[in-house]
Amino acid sequence: MTRNSSPSGSIAADVQAILKDLQSVATEKKRTSAMRVGIPMGKALGVSVGDVRTMAKRWKGRVDLASPLWATDIHEARLLAILLADHESMSRAELEMWLSDVVSWDLCDHLCGDLVSRRSDAADLVQRWISKPDLYFKRAAFAVMAQLAVHDKALETSSIQVMLNHIVEHADDARPHVRQAASWALRSIGKRDAICRERALSAAVALLETEDVTKRWVGRDAMRELEKLVKVSMRGRLLSSKARTARQQSDADPIAQD
Repeated sequence: MTRNSSPSGSIAADVQAILKDLQSVATEKKRTSAMRVGIPMGKALGVSVGDVRTMAKRWKGRVDLASPLWATDIHEARLLAILLADHESMSRAELEMWLSDVVSWDLCDHLCGDLVSRRSDAADLVQRWISKPDLYFKRAAFAVMAQLAVHDKALETSSIQVMLNHIVEHADDARPHVRQAASWALRSIGKRDAICRERALSAAVALLETEDVTKRWVGRDAMRELEKLVKVSMRGRLLSSKARTARQQSDADPIAQD
């Protein structure tokens, strides 16, 4: 019997085995760190993301474990559930149920990066979630935009402009986890290439020119990095001039000073 084909009767046993394995590599230092990023006490074992990813390789293909692991309400088990879930076959209803369970920005971002942004309907979900008042639905909309800007090499110009429009329109949520994600999305778009940087800068200027305090904060926060981006040879995306790779490249093109 392989771990890719377990009968339904052994799913509960497999989940318990996984929880035991997670506990065996947990540390108090990691648990304290988890609580510092907002993961509620009692929901984190104290396992590094690297260890969770290693475990995901061991259980690769066990999509049937995703929902039971999520149901444990344990942070690291939910991280593992995200890695084991099939991003395309998972229903939108179940995905949104998972998102409604999220209680930390860390888990929200993992859900968006490893699951939502890989779906064919990711852009539709951004449109669906961007106007929702729920904290992590709103953050998720911006987080998915940031992830698509980084990883979707085929993202069309029109789609990028739609995302920029979303940011300018909806960056008025003063909650830190939302406004920070809005800035993250804007900066991620700007790093795609020189043209996207100019468009992101224009969006930042538009935010700065509004009367809304939060929008101005997002515009200012994004502008600080967008103005210092440089082109480094052999790199497709632009880098901050403060990044080590950029500092080590003598041929870095300071496009922000053009």
